[in-house]
Amino acid sequence: MTTSGPARDGGDGLRLSPFRGLRYVPERVGSLAAVTSPPYDVVVRPDGLRHLETADPHNIVRLILPQAAGFADRHRQAAETLRRWRAEGVLAADPEPALYVYEQCSGDFLQRGIIGSLRLSTPEEGVVLPHEGVMQEIVEDRAALMRETAANLEPLLLTYRGDGGEVGATAVIERTVHRTPLLSTTTEDGVSHRLWAVTDPAELSEATTDLAAHQALIADGHHRWATYLRLRAEHDVPGPWDSGLVLLVDTVRYPLRVRAIHRVLHRLPVADAVAALEGAFRVRKVDGPLPRALEALAEAVEGDAAVPESSDGPESSDVPESSDVPAAGGHNAFLLAGDGAFHLVDRPDPALLARTVPVDRPEAWRTLDATVLHSTLLEHMWEVPDSPDHIGYIHDVAAAVDKAERHGGTAVLMHPVREEVVRELAQQGVTMPRKSTSFGPKPATGLVLRSLELG
Repeated sequence: MTTSGPARDGGDGLRLSPFRGLRYVPERVGSLAAVTSPPYDVVVRPDGLRHLETADPHNIVRLILPQAAGFADRHRQAAETLRRWRAEGVLAADPEPALYVYEQCSGDFLQRGIIGSLRLSTPEEGVVLPHEGVMQEIVEDRAALMRETAANLEPLLLTYRGDGGEVGATAVIERTVHRTPLLSTTTEDGVSHRLWAVTDPAELSEATTDLAAHQALIADGHHRWATYLRLRAEHDVPGPWDSGLVLLVDTVRYPLRVRAIHRVLHRLPVADAVAALEGAFRVRKVDGPLPRALEALAEAVEGDAAVPESSDGPESSDVPESSDVPAAGGHNAFLLAGDGAFHLVDRPDPALLARTVPVDRPEAWRTLDATVLHSTLLEHMWEVPDSPDHIGYIHDVAAAVDKAERHGGTAVLMHPVREEVVRELAQQGVTMPRKSTSFGPKPATGLVLRSLELG
C-alpha cells in the first residue's frame, strides 16, 4: 500500500467528517491576525510568547500555551479562559457542520487544503502514517490540556497524494476558492490566510468519498496525534474523542516545503564539541555571515564541492527564513555555531558509523543526518542526553545560532530531508529520529477550533 493509491479495498481509508467550527467573532477582537499564533511547538522563545500575549488580549496562545505556576493550574486556566471567551461572545460556533477549505499564500507560494474531523486510526491500520517518535511527557501535557478544555485547539498537518481527477476533495477545494470566504487576514509574517465553509451535502460527499480511498502522512503534529489516540483509549463508548482536528493537503497539487529542525546543545561549548570530533570527522571553519555559511553546508551535502576556508570578507544581513538550506542527500554534514564562528563538520569515519549506527534499519534511515547526529555525535562522541535540559529543538536557523551564542552552547544546523524519503520510510513502518523534519507552511492556530462539546 502506498500513499499515492487506495488505502484499502472498499475505500476504508481517511474518514473525514464535517464539524461545527468554533471561530473568533471579528467584531470582538482587535483583528483576526492579532489573535492567531504559530503551532504551540513553534513558539519556542519567551519573547515570542510575550509578543503574542500582548498582540491582543484574546490571542490563541493563551489557550495553547497557558502560563501558570503548576502543571494542572495551566490547563485549568486554559479551560476557564475558553469558557469565558465563549460566554462573552469572543468565540462562537458556526451554525452547521462544515468542512473548511483553507488557503495560505505568500509571494509565489500557494497552499490549499481541507480541514475536518478525522476518524482516528493506529499506525498498524495503515491509514495515517507517522514518521517520527514522540516524547511521552509532551503527550501527557497536551492530553491534560485537551481533557480540561474538551477541545482540539489547532489542526494537525497531514498530507496525501491525490490522483488529479476532476472530481474529489481537491476539485471541491478549487471550486470553493472562487466563493466569498468566511475570513481573510494577513499575519505579520506576510502570509495571507483565507477560510471557506463547505456545507453542501453533495460537495461534502464528493470530498469525503474521495478521501476514503487514500492514506495520509503526518507532516506536523505527531505529539497531538499521539494525544488524540491516548484520549480515545480513555473512553469506552463511541463519541467525539474518536476523531481529531486535521488539515489535509494534496501534495501532488500543492507540494509542501520541507525544512530542517536545528539543535541547540545547551551545556556543550563549541570548543569542546569541535575537540571531541578530532580524527572522526573533518572539521573546518567556514566564512560567515550565516547565509554564506549555510551555502557551504549545502555544498558539502551535495558531495565533494570545494568549501572555502574561513576568511575575512563583506558581511550580509540577509539571513534565510527558517531553514532555507536546499534539500540534498548522500553526504552527512552539519554546521556548528555559537562561538561567533562557523564550523563545517562532514566526512565521518565509515568505521565509526559502522560501530555507532544501528544496523537493523533500512539504508535510507541509517544515512539520515539526524540518525548520524543522534547515534554517533550525541550519544557516542559528545555524550549528550536527549532531554530538554540538554537539547533544544528550534525551527528558525538564526534563533538557534542566537540562543547558542547567548548561553555558551552549540547550535547544530541541519539540512532538510526530502519528502519522498520521509514517505518511503513511513510506508515501511520506520520512524525517523525525533524532530527530523519541519513541513510547512504550518496552519495558523486560531482560525478554526473544534469543541468536543459540539461533536
